[in-house]
Amino acid sequence: MQSNFSESQSVAKALLCEYGLSPEVAERSSHEITMADAWGRGSHGLLRLPHYLRRLKAGGINAKAELSVIKETGAVLALDGHGGMGHFQAHRASVLATQRAQRYGVGVVSVADSNHCGVLGLYVLEMLEQGLIGLAFTNGPAVMPAWDGNRPLLSTSPLAAGIPSQPRPTIIDMATSTVARGRIAQAAAADEEIPDGWAFDSNGIPTNDPKIALNGMLAPMAGAKGFALALMVEALTGGLVGPSLSTQVADPLSLDAIATPQRLSHLLMAIDPSAFGIDSSSTERLNEMAHQVVSSNGRLPGAGRPLPNEITPQTKIQIADSVANEIVQMAKTANIELPPSWDLAL
Repeated sequence: MQSNFSESQSVAKALLCEYGLSPEVAERSSHEITMADAWGRGSHGLLRLPHYLRRLKAGGINAKAELSVIKETGAVLALDGHGGMGHFQAHRASVLATQRAQRYGVGVVSVADSNHCGVLGLYVLEMLEQGLIGLAFTNGPAVMPAWDGNRPLLSTSPLAAGIPSQPRPTIIDMATSTVARGRIAQAAAADEEIPDGWAFDSNGIPTNDPKIALNGMLAPMAGAKGFALALMVEALTGGLVGPSLSTQVADPLSLDAIATPQRLSHLLMAIDPSAFGIDSSSTERLNEMAHQVVSSNGRLPGAGRPLPNEITPQTKIQIADSVANEIVQMAKTANIELPPSWDLAL
């Protein structure tokens, strides 16, 4: 089905509030969830909402969690998420990192004991709006083996970077596995096969069945190089921030683990270009770098993703009918009034 941004976000927010989140946390979380669909990343959008709701109801996500300070040393801030909603917490960390970079030239904020935060590239937008370079890292459940290994050790180890180039920023957002695990879940929900080279079963045998892949392992991108990059992300999140390495993180898509806190981590970094460079021309060089890509008929990463100021309440998003049906049923069970496009489309 097709809906617009505003109505889809309102459905998500109402359900998140119904399942225990405060209006502030539900507002931000529903925004990030709906933005994923607006970016064409349905694997991390409303597809995930029923999973979050089940985890909230079962206690896998702490609906009442508030961020608290573990340690603060100028440009560096370490936060405890107390098992709260990852979308809100990662966004809050990006705001705080931005504020510190504006004061110190760089800001680094970590969130320990958190939950899945969806599309990681969304959390560099706050930094880009202030003309800063943004970096974001997170970990998750172990789904990827070491190169030549025989059991899952690392998550998809996603990373994101935002570069404040003009006329459009560059937004790098990628998993270090061949494909994000959410893409596998999306294929499973649609009962579609996955391409060769994406995943293995639990015995390390290649598979095209997404349901088998969800219980198996994902292939690292670019072989050993992809694994090395994934290991770096794991070191910056599970290793540095904690409290859990990916082998200890609960799978948010598993019904058997809906009551188990994930206890994963996020690391957000903001860098002020004006604080660096030999000649105060960092911004000009970043713009020239982007211009060289475009003038060579290349495409800047993230060029097709709408920025927040390009999203309107009427921006259209596409939602799989099976996902929409499940959300509608949950909303009706909770006696939530549905907006027109949701109430009439199904």
